[in-house]
Amino acid sequence: MGKFVKTGVILGLLIFAFSLGWLLNGFSGSELTTSFKATPTPKPRPLKEYTISKLSEANVQPGELQIDANGEDNKDYSSRSFKFKFDPNPSKKDEKTTSGQINLPNDGIANYPVVIMLRGYVDPELYSTGVGTKNAASYFASQGMITVAPDFLGYADSDKEADDIFETRFQTYVTVLSLLQSVNQIPAWDKKHISIWAHSNGGQIALTVLEITGSNYPTVLWAPVSKPFPYSILYYTDEPVDGGKYLRQKLSEFEELYDTDQYSFTKYLDKINAPLSVHQGTSDDAVPYIWSDNLVETLESLGKEVEYHTYPGANHNLNPAWNAAVESSLQFFKKHINN
Repeated sequence: MGKFVKTGVILGLLIFAFSLGWLLNGFSGSELTTSFKATPTPKPRPLKEYTISKLSEANVQPGELQIDANGEDNKDYSSRSFKFKFDPNPSKKDEKTTSGQINLPNDGIANYPVVIMLRGYVDPELYSTGVGTKNAASYFASQGMITVAPDFLGYADSDKEADDIFETRFQTYVTVLSLLQSVNQIPAWDKKHISIWAHSNGGQIALTVLEITGSNYPTVLWAPVSKPFPYSILYYTDEPVDGGKYLRQKLSEFEELYDTDQYSFTKYLDKINAPLSVHQGTSDDAVPYIWSDNLVETLESLGKEVEYHTYPGANHNLNPAWNAAVESSLQFFKKHINN
């Protein structure tokens, strides 16, 4: 009997030792390793300052507007170039300068309303000051309005744009926000009326600025790019020489760090408190007219003040209906100036 007891004790000890070794090995090989795993260092997210919500809370400061003394004098207005020094990054001091064009009526009246002119996309190598805005600006100026058209960073005589392609995009908003804070530096401004005219990609800039500020800037939109970000840029990726490969690569990196909804004006249309006038040609090959149909429908469903003008057969620049479109735009501005 003693022999069996000894054998049982030895066997029990062996089983216990085996089990203990298995448990310790399992714990040290998985749970222990997991418990002491190093926490990964969070990736920096410098562009979080440019979300629509953050820009709405940001204290964007006025810049310094310097109007050239020399320029072209026409019958009804004088056209001048300007330099605008401002901070394109809302969270730090980083002064840069954008160039632009300003038209000043000269009909003898002391004070005039201001129209901020926002152009669509133009290849930087083909761009010169006034491209995309000068014709409409000339007409508005001849009718007694100051027009201010920034070139934006990276264009004409402006400073270099941001290294990040998306920061460059978001800094167009800051450019306009700062410029709006600086119009009181124009001596002939009536100190009361500011409106916005925008074409194509300038339309999404204008709508974003209206959401950020919540201000009542009567705004005219010609063929506005009105699809959500980033689809609004992916739609045009067949235009670059590389077929959009670089853009899609950078977008993939962007989406790893950021929620694109926070940068898309289509998510914040309820923040708009300005009257809108949308103009769209039915033969537009750059902005499908259904985009403007949908935009207006959404704005109306939100109870926003919007009027909609369509031009059968008109292209992206609203030709051959340009004269009708610019006259309608002028009357819209005058209506809200006189209210």
